[in-house]
Amino acid sequence: MDQLAGPAGAGPCLFLTKGGLLLENKTAAVSMRGITKTFGSVVANNNVDLDIYKGEILSLLGENGSGKTTLMNMLSGIYFPDEGQILIDGKPVTISSPKEAFDFGIGMIHQHFKLVDVFTAVENIVLGLKEEGKLDLEKAAKRVQDICDNYGFDVDPKKKIYDMSVSEKQTVEIVKVLYRGADILILDEPTAVLTPQETDKLFAVLRNMKDDGKAVVIITHKLHEVEVLSDRVAVLRKGENIGQLITKETNAQEMTNMMVGREVTLNINRPEPLFSSPRIRIEGLNVKSDDGVMKLKDVSFTANAGEILGIAGISGCGQKELLEAIAGLQDVESGSITYISDDGSREELIGMDPQKIADKGVALSFVPEDRLGMGLVASMDLADNMMLRSFRSGKSMLTDRKAPRALAEQIVHDLEISTPDINTPVRKLSGGNVQKVLVGREIASAPTVLLSAYVVRGLDINSSYTIYDLLNQQKEKGVAVIFVGEDLDVLLELCDRILVLCDGRVSGIVDGPTADKHGVGMMMTSLGGDHMDGGEMHE
Repeated sequence: MDQLAGPAGAGPCLFLTKGGLLLENKTAAVSMRGITKTFGSVVANNNVDLDIYKGEILSLLGENGSGKTTLMNMLSGIYFPDEGQILIDGKPVTISSPKEAFDFGIGMIHQHFKLVDVFTAVENIVLGLKEEGKLDLEKAAKRVQDICDNYGFDVDPKKKIYDMSVSEKQTVEIVKVLYRGADILILDEPTAVLTPQETDKLFAVLRNMKDDGKAVVIITHKLHEVEVLSDRVAVLRKGENIGQLITKETNAQEMTNMMVGREVTLNINRPEPLFSSPRIRIEGLNVKSDDGVMKLKDVSFTANAGEILGIAGISGCGQKELLEAIAGLQDVESGSITYISDDGSREELIGMDPQKIADKGVALSFVPEDRLGMGLVASMDLADNMMLRSFRSGKSMLTDRKAPRALAEQIVHDLEISTPDINTPVRKLSGGNVQKVLVGREIASAPTVLLSAYVVRGLDINSSYTIYDLLNQQKEKGVAVIFVGEDLDVLLELCDRILVLCDGRVSGIVDGPTADKHGVGMMMTSLGGDHMDGGEMHE
């Protein structure tokens, strides 16, 4: 294993490769020593040592619940460590708030942006800053533009946030911390909702920051991005730093094994579809959001039994509304959603709520994007969350609690859910375990159609591959699986076909095994599939 060797103290460090050769002399911008953080009886970080170096991109890896974000939240002033010490340029400091973190040149860009939609970019960037005299927005806009020009950002300082794409909003967040003088930048899942082209632009900017002497930390689960972007990798497991690697001397398999603590298979299987009969047929679907914005425009496609149909598109292009319309949770302006049974009989689903759909004998399961809002009740335990699916099926006035408890025990065992017992409230579980509970419950209902929205968002690689395997098992049983995903690499590897949405319209439908990643990325940002190199399948 390509472990790095160096002195335990802060300051300059001599890196040694696994061959024992001196790599280079580096200066630590940040040194964290013996950092421990607990939340009640849960130990999030245990005696963690970590160095962050100037002119370097560090990837922080680990499974869900390994303590990555907690560790960086302490560095950025959101949490305060119970034990340990933080050193900036070799000097001990106390960081008890995000403002103090900024005073030491540390800025964190969170996965969920913290911007005011009705403000411009420059207004968001200067918001909360105390400057002498009257605020000069023109002067601030000029400084913002200078930062953009220096690092290669592409954003209009005077553009309103509500008019921006996801990547532009992320750019504003990064420029905001640079404007405040940050030399140490922490990015939490920075590419989660970006297209491949937007990801390439972000990586070019991060490399420019590195060349300018900035220290950059990225928290991510996408190992292929770690390999192309980072210089060094630090791996956390169960709250402890269990090792560091030089990126160019390692690979995805070794990093995964370190995260999980055992050998893990990284191949996503794509069994050949055994069925080809249509299961759900969508024709001319038009859907408006609650505020009157048209989210789906004349959408037509067919989802077949025994296949995984991927849905690709930048965030907010109608993916959520599409699945909710099929599930009976979203009002439809016009069009049709037809369910086709094995015997060829048809049932129009528009106008039905989920209960009416079930009463018609349509076995439909939905794993929504909002796990603890729409999917599960956070304050209820595992067994009671199982009962949400079955409480209407009892034959007496008393609710049957035995079957849901047995199902909870089975899901915990089969999916290796980490929980003290089935009486534990789901809000106390990690994100990966919450998702396993939700997916396990929906699959246990034996659906013929399985709708899944961002089912692996924020999950570690081990949990993600467990979910992919579950989806493939459903496919092999003849279930029509509709999979909304944000990682194009996964969509191309897992799905049989991929429907691409752009601005609420179908930009094209491509063959999963032969589709080109950057071609699909282009389809996500422009209507029509004329630029596809192959695999195009318009219906």
